[in-house]
Amino acid sequence: MIGASTWPIPRFKKYTFPRPAARLSGEKTLVLSPQTGYNRTSNAPWGRTGGEPMGFIHDKLDIKFLILYLMARVAGPVDFTTLADLTFCDDGVEYFDFAESVAELVSTGHLAVEGDLYTITDKGRRNGEICESSLAFSVRKKCDRNLAKVNAVLRRNAQVRSELLPREDGGVTLRLILDDDKGNLMTLDLLAVSEDQANQLADQFRLHPEALYENILQTLLGEPPL
Repeated sequence: MIGASTWPIPRFKKYTFPRPAARLSGEKTLVLSPQTGYNRTSNAPWGRTGGEPMGFIHDKLDIKFLILYLMARVAGPVDFTTLADLTFCDDGVEYFDFAESVAELVSTGHLAVEGDLYTITDKGRRNGEICESSLAFSVRKKCDRNLAKVNAVLRRNAQVRSELLPREDGGVTLRLILDDDKGNLMTLDLLAVSEDQANQLADQFRLHPEALYENILQTLLGEPPL
């Protein structure tokens, strides 16, 4: 009988979880994956929401402190998915608590959103600085490691850009921009016959911006291109 089934009870240090309600044999539950921020299938009797939170983040206030810590150090505006990937660095973060925390931080003026990109406000930066010491040291160190990877991509994207400018004759002007830490290295305008062609050229430019820049220099200097 289903009601008489014996379920394995997960054991953690100092905690014994209560026996869950009876379920069909082999039934699976959805548990949040902290690595991706998306649900994954688990054979555990129930998700993390049924017991004591694991990790150092225990409630929505902790999640808000964590979000402000991250947003104060990210190199540029980030979308919701990137912010989620950064925030799920601790096993105690639940997806719905995270989503609600982001919305509440926007409504209270700690975060600003334009389109699908989030930034921290001066208010959020001030309050986050006051509260960041409440985050565990190990959580902050893990955040810093993850931020280094994300910031490298954001800085790269900020230095290599493209713009599509419509023309009166029906064509498109593709503007390619390459910067370094000191300023602009190259701004190049090209005529494209269509928006699709312009996007294709822009994609190739983002893959090899330095190669294009070096080849232009070599050509202008009268040397064989690389």
